[in-house]
Amino acid sequence: MVLLAPSRPALLRARLAVYGLFLLSGLTIGTWTARVPAIKERLALGDGELSLGLLGIAAGAIAGMQIVGRLIDRFGSHRVMIPMAMAQGFVLVLPAYVPNLPSLALALFVFGLAHGSLDVAMNANAVVVERAYGRTLMGSFHAVFSIGGFLGAAIGGLFAHVSVDAGRTFLSAGLLIAVLAVVSARWAMRDAPAGHENGAAAPESTTTGQTTGTTGTTKASLPRGVLFLGVLAFCCLVGEGTAADWSSVYLVETLGSSPGAGAAAYAAFAVMMTAGRFAGDRLANLLGPVPLVRYCGILAAGGLALAVLGGARITGVIGFGLFGAGLSCTIPQVFSAAGHRDPAQAGRALARVASLGYAGLLAGPVLIGGASELSTLRYALLIPVVLSAFVAFAAPALRAPTTAAPAEPAAESGVPGGNVTPV
Repeated sequence: MVLLAPSRPALLRARLAVYGLFLLSGLTIGTWTARVPAIKERLALGDGELSLGLLGIAAGAIAGMQIVGRLIDRFGSHRVMIPMAMAQGFVLVLPAYVPNLPSLALALFVFGLAHGSLDVAMNANAVVVERAYGRTLMGSFHAVFSIGGFLGAAIGGLFAHVSVDAGRTFLSAGLLIAVLAVVSARWAMRDAPAGHENGAAAPESTTTGQTTGTTGTTKASLPRGVLFLGVLAFCCLVGEGTAADWSSVYLVETLGSSPGAGAAAYAAFAVMMTAGRFAGDRLANLLGPVPLVRYCGILAAGGLALAVLGGARITGVIGFGLFGAGLSCTIPQVFSAAGHRDPAQAGRALARVASLGYAGLLAGPVLIGGASELSTLRYALLIPVVLSAFVAFAAPALRAPTTAAPAEPAAESGVPGGNVTPV
C-alpha cells in the first residue's frame, strides 16, 4: 500500500479514526459477551448447544480473515474496513432475533465474518498511520480496543440490570457503533493499493526475489518470517485465552478463594494488559520492538510462574497481573512487524498472523483443560509459561529481514519509513 502524503491535521484525524475503529470493535465484542446469558435463556439452550452456536463466531472470523487480506492489498485497507465497521452495528443485532439454534449459529457466523474482517483491515490501516507518523502507535490502538470491551460489557451489564432485553441492548449499542463508524469513515486515511500512487499506475513491482509474474500480473509469496510471527501470535493468544477462562477457576478451585476474590485474578490481568498497551508505544520507541518483546516475554513467563508456584491467593492475583502486563505489548508489536514487513502485502501478512493468533485464542482454554485432566490445573498452567519464555527467546524475529529494502531513519523505532515525511 502506498501512502498519499497527508497534512498534520489529516494525520491526527486518521489516528483518531483508527482509535474509533478499535473502540467500536471492542464495544461490539463487550456488548455481545455481556448479553450471552440472555440469548441462552431466550432460546432455552443448554450449555452444549450454546457452545455449538458460539462456534459460528470463530468459524466466521477465521473465514473472514482468509478472504480479507487479498482485498486489502488489492483495494486498500480503508475500502475494506469502512464497510465492515458500518456492518458491525447491524450484525450485532441479528443474534437477538433469531428463533432457534441453527439460525443463531448462522447469525454468529455472519457476526464473526464481519468482526474478523474488520480486525485485519483496521490493523492494516493502523500500520499505514504508523508509517505516516514514523513511530510506533499500535499499542495504544490495541489498548483502546480493551477500553471498548470494558465499555461494551458495562453497557450490556447495565441494560441487563434494568431488565432491558438483548434486542434493545444491541440496537442501542449498534447506534453508538454506527456513529463511531461514520466519524471514522470521514477521517480515515485513504491508502492506495501498492503500485498506484495518486491514482496513477506504477510499473509492475517485485518483492525481494519472492515475486513471479506473467504478462500484466504479479503474484508474490508472503514476506519472509510472517508465518513465524503468526506462531508468536499463537503463543501469546494461548496465554490470553487461558487467563480469560482459567484464571478465576485456578484461584477458586486450586487456591481456595471465594468466587468474588477469584474474579480479581482476571481483573488484574485485564487492567494490567490495558495499562501496558498504553505504555507500550513509548517503550517500543525507546527500546525498540525486539528488546521490548523479549522483556515482556520474560515478565509474562515470570508472572504466571509466580501465580502457579506461589501457592497463595495474593501471589495468584499479582502473578496474573504481571502475566497481563507481559503479554500487553507483544501482540501489538507482532502485528506491527507483520504489517511493515512488506507494505504491498500488509493485508495478507496481517490476515495470516491474525488467523494463527485467533486459533491460539480458541485453542488455549481447550489445551489447558485437556492438560489439567491429565495432571492438575496448576501444572497445566505451566504451558503458557513455557510459551511466553519461547516468545522472549524468539523476539529477534520481529526484526525486518536483511534482504528488505533499506528503511529510512524512522525504522530505528521499529517503523520503516514510508512515502511521507515522519511527523
